[in-house]
Amino acid sequence: MPYTAEDPRHWSPDELRARIPGWGVDADPADRPSYPKQRFAPGETGAHWELPEQQPERTPRERSIEHARLTPVFGTAAPLHGLSGAIRRFAYARFSEGRAAHWLLLIVGDRVDAVESHLLSVAKGRPDNPITQTGILSEGRRHGVASRFGTRRADVKHHWLDPIIVAGPWVLAAWSVVSLLRRTIGRR
Repeated sequence: MPYTAEDPRHWSPDELRARIPGWGVDADPADRPSYPKQRFAPGETGAHWELPEQQPERTPRERSIEHARLTPVFGTAAPLHGLSGAIRRFAYARFSEGRAAHWLLLIVGDRVDAVESHLLSVAKGRPDNPITQTGILSEGRRHGVASRFGTRRADVKHHWLDPIIVAGPWVLAAWSVVSLLRRTIGRR
């Protein structure tokens, strides 16, 4: 019987154990698989500190305004850079993690980072290859189209957007180059 406003009965642990198979199996700490890590026993674990030593912060790291300091150890593999880094720094400095603006700015920062990466690859003379790097070839080899129909995939609703998102920037770039060439040739 569910709890209702008419019968706000509180069951005793013994009554619950009798009614619900397996109820309270983790009530005894000795029966919990995680119990050894939940108790403080520095002699057994070898821990000799309350908080690990703080990793040095060689370059300023982004941190949420809710937190006074960084965690003792943090990643440094992908430092912020360029316009995308400035957008991300602004998101962390100005907005709480509970605000949509914080997350939307981080998404914008990711998109700007993608554009910066594409431009950098073109500037280095090794532009991205949309045929091999977007996975378009695997659509035919790995039953990509067949996997979209007759299943209950959550992403089926936006599949029509995939070609636009993947091919759109390349088509726009090609159109820009052709337009520029036509103007240049037309002036001569």
